[in-house]
Amino acid sequence: MTIGVGGSSAAQALATLQDMTAGTAPIALDEYRQRIARAQQRMREQGMDALYLHAGSSLKYFTGLQWYPSERMVGALLPASGELQYIAPWFELGTVQDFMQLDGPVHSWHEHESPYALLAGLLQALPCQGGQLVLAVDESAPFFTVDGIAKCCPDVRLVNASAVTAWCRMRKSAAELALMQRAKDMTLAVQQATASMLYEGITTTEVQAFIQQAHRKVGAAGSTFCIVLFGAATAFPHGVKEAQTLRDGDMVLIDTGCALHGYLSDITRSYVFGTPSARQRQVWDAEKAAQAAAFAAAQPSVACGEVDRAARRQLEQDGFGPGYALPGLPHRTGHGIGLDIHEWPYLVSSDSTTLAAGMCFSNEPMICVPGEFGVRLEDHFYMTEHGPRWFTQPSHSIDDPFGLQA
Repeated sequence: MTIGVGGSSAAQALATLQDMTAGTAPIALDEYRQRIARAQQRMREQGMDALYLHAGSSLKYFTGLQWYPSERMVGALLPASGELQYIAPWFELGTVQDFMQLDGPVHSWHEHESPYALLAGLLQALPCQGGQLVLAVDESAPFFTVDGIAKCCPDVRLVNASAVTAWCRMRKSAAELALMQRAKDMTLAVQQATASMLYEGITTTEVQAFIQQAHRKVGAAGSTFCIVLFGAATAFPHGVKEAQTLRDGDMVLIDTGCALHGYLSDITRSYVFGTPSARQRQVWDAEKAAQAAAFAAAQPSVACGEVDRAARRQLEQDGFGPGYALPGLPHRTGHGIGLDIHEWPYLVSSDSTTLAAGMCFSNEPMICVPGEFGVRLEDHFYMTEHGPRWFTQPSHSIDDPFGLQA
């Protein structure tokens, strides 16, 4: 039997967990102010006169205002030089002000009025660096918002804001890294507890329910997402629509995460319920080798794409691929992470972004063997000036995935 897999009840497994959030704190106001200053400096360098931040993760990153995007325009206008300003429906004014972290005037509109016309008026009052005012628009803004802005601001040049938003967000601060570290520690503890309570006959939906409880036990609001797969279903990276029932000898794949003050974890563990077969052992060991090859390739000033290529070279040496061919790795090796589960940059061959201190990535060069099983070992690392550092240590071995007897 795989060490650490099975043998405990759900109650016993939950009893091993405790609140892990003590000593953590949300991002401080001074850091938000630093982010604003950094964004404004970058805007001036890029020839941008203003930045529109739409409700969502970039609005939260730069201003601290958490607001769920909807059909109504809620956001912030950040000039390249000048005061941060907010835009919101009049009836939401009190709520927006309650949630605001950074001060600034809130310009409101009634339901029969156009928020885009309101934005146009604000833009007219801003200084322009060149002959035409340039507005950088949050790349996550929906089309109807961009279209509304374009129609009300025909004399304004709209550009993608990612040269500012992504550029700032992809390099994490010490405070961000600390929150991400704790969130990942929490999910790894949940992964270990979950493995211990598995038994033959349990369903994937029952395991998902346990993981929700377990994440709450360690101090999260619950799981931000949860994929649980058994047997042949593990060959599908993001699962299948039917629930499965655990049988002896099944490969188990659990991919889940939580949030801590908005910062996310995302960890996948694959192991066998019972005794691994020779085939399962071969594929699991190849997956671990590919993950290690990707980590070794992630050095300062190396392009993100090289990390992906390193993982694929290792997989080809072990008889998988080539490229995206199956059996093998059907997707990129990894993604950035922070306030969004997937964010810039990406460990994919086409991404020429060079690795730099503060960047954070998943490392998950999954092996899919259609009709048999799949293995994904996903841990995250962050870049330092001297190279990559793991947030969580990779699985130890197929026989002892959590290193309980290492």
